[in-house]
Amino acid sequence: MTEEHEAWLSSSTDPFRDELLKAGRELPEQILRCAPPLEGEPAFDPEVINRKACEVRLPPNVRFEHPLLERAVRVGLAHIDATFVGDHPKYGVGSYAREEHDSFPPTIVAAVDALTLWGMTRRAETLFSYWLRRFVREDGTIDYYGPSLSEYGQLLTTARRLTERGAQKDWLHNNEHHLSHLANYLRKLVNETGKVQLVAGVPEADERETVATYFHNNAWVVRGFQDWAHLLGQLLGRSDEAKNFQKDATALREILLKAIDAAWTKDPNDWWLSPTVEPMPRPEGRVTANRFGSYTNYRYWPELLSSGVLPKEKMQMVIEARLNGGGQFLGMTRFMGHLDDWTLVDYLEGLWQLGLYDDYRLSLWGHVCYHQAKGHLTAYEQVTLPPGRKVADYCLPCQLVVARAAHRLSCRKRDMCGSNRQK
Repeated sequence: MTEEHEAWLSSSTDPFRDELLKAGRELPEQILRCAPPLEGEPAFDPEVINRKACEVRLPPNVRFEHPLLERAVRVGLAHIDATFVGDHPKYGVGSYAREEHDSFPPTIVAAVDALTLWGMTRRAETLFSYWLRRFVREDGTIDYYGPSLSEYGQLLTTARRLTERGAQKDWLHNNEHHLSHLANYLRKLVNETGKVQLVAGVPEADERETVATYFHNNAWVVRGFQDWAHLLGQLLGRSDEAKNFQKDATALREILLKAIDAAWTKDPNDWWLSPTVEPMPRPEGRVTANRFGSYTNYRYWPELLSSGVLPKEKMQMVIEARLNGGGQFLGMTRFMGHLDDWTLVDYLEGLWQLGLYDDYRLSLWGHVCYHQAKGHLTAYEQVTLPPGRKVADYCLPCQLVVARAAHRLSCRKRDMCGSNRQK
């Protein structure tokens, strides 16, 4: 390991961020000069992917700030059908092509989001309908070895996104049976004692044995209830049910915010923000110093941001925790001694809501240039710090980060460069 790598790994801040935030329109060129690119083998035949990417029909009014960004979007969208087997989902290739990973909810959440953002709603309807029929059990649980509670809420939000982005009128009615199972399963957990309470559960598949009361899980239960209540009241004509879900969402959010306020530090010099009600071993020195801290940085904090449940001052605290606790490198997400960026969209959602557009572009371009392989743009789930090499196999949610995040920039009429509203 070189002295430069040792310095990068031990840094509590992103060593490139300050300069790159000043780059403005020159960001794509300037970020490429920071380090050697990621190199590796493609997940699929590059010629086939390129042909499919060129065939993708984007909306006619879309404008990209750089040709590489458009190509990353097209390549990402082309990977959806390359990865799926017909309508059946696959998380990725290699070890991630095993059947046990097929029902991982973030795969369908990412695919539906990306497809509907770019106008491919009919394909999204087909894929989501198949997923719901195939993987939602009659008791509302998901047929997967370690679904997080947050993923249940995200699936309900995905249904609302689909309906609001042009789904056919009968799609919701044809699938409400399975969606109701998901929603009612969560509501039963929340009301298990006879009154609304925070729920303990699995935080993510790899940590399914570490059951606790996680803030990101409960935040996404709130968000899921809110979006399901909207669908019930506005599109399904079940106003009484809608009121009950909204009432529970309001009550749960109030309890959640009080618990967060009690658990989070009041010391402005301490970046650690516990992701659970229960005490857990905090990382020392930087957030990636232990496994629990790494999972907090890579998933628990970002999903708390993307839920939309936190007030803005709490969202800002999460951003500062990542930036000051050694959670970021070239805009990407640090995990242990390497990078794991498939959840970047959740972090980007927080940046956008706070108006931190320069940081948004930095993280997006960091992902394009250093988490996707040079040339064919394959996005592996995990990679080393530069010079980048694959740590874990290709996965679809990581490939779709740019397709999901670049839509906001390509559809904005005003110049977003040099426009961080907050610091």
